Amino acid sequence: MPPPILHQSTHLLIIDKPAGLACHAGPRGGPSVEDFFPQWRRGHDGPWLAHRLDADTAGCLAIARRKTTLIALQNAFAAHAVRKVYWAVVRGVPQAAAGTIAVPLRKQSDASGWRMVGGAGGQPSVTDWRVIAVGQGRALLELSPRTGRTHQLRVHCAGMGHPIIGDPVYGRAGKGLCLLARRLELPLDPKVVAVARVPEHVRVALSGVDFDRLSL
Repeated sequence: MPPPILHQSTHLLIIDKPAGLACHAGPRGGPSVEDFFPQWRRGHDGPWLAHRLDADTAGCLAIARRKTTLIALQNAFAAHAVRKVYWAVVRGVPQAAAGTIAVPLRKQSDASGWRMVGGAGGQPSVTDWRVIAVGQGRALLELSPRTGRTHQLRVHCAGMGHPIIGDPVYGRAGKGLCLLARRLELPLDPKVVAVARVPEHVRVALSGVDFDRLSL
């Protein structure tokens, strides 16, 4: 079954990508968002991913159905005019109620594979965060990235001592990465806003919290 559609027009789709579904088909095969492109096509070419999410990250993903829309969104992302809001359940509770993380990120490879690390020589990356719920020795953070580096939110959370629950690379493996692309605002005319549902594995990770009553 194709992912749920949060917004649909002749030039744009925003889907609610489930965790575990890759954007692109990998070398080992397996399902991907691109598998559904034929049924979403409008015209002779496209559609195109306007941006990407990690395979294990759930939530809002924009897909352009017109080349003009793709170019408009690429320009908006490059100008940091797109507003993205993520929710993440993290291990432990930060001492502060909110803050900003500014740590450059670079890719580091070794015999076991690759990961992103913070430090000199990396690309600038900035994330604003705030605590929106607490329970069971964990916190639900609202994360607003100002930049869009690979694994940015996962590395930044781990770097502040609060790795995202279920992160096998920067924390500890679990029953799913508790990271959700919760809200996406696209500066089109008119503006497009989409909100993703909270997946069950995220609700279970912080079971004492009523996610449906939390404001965006």
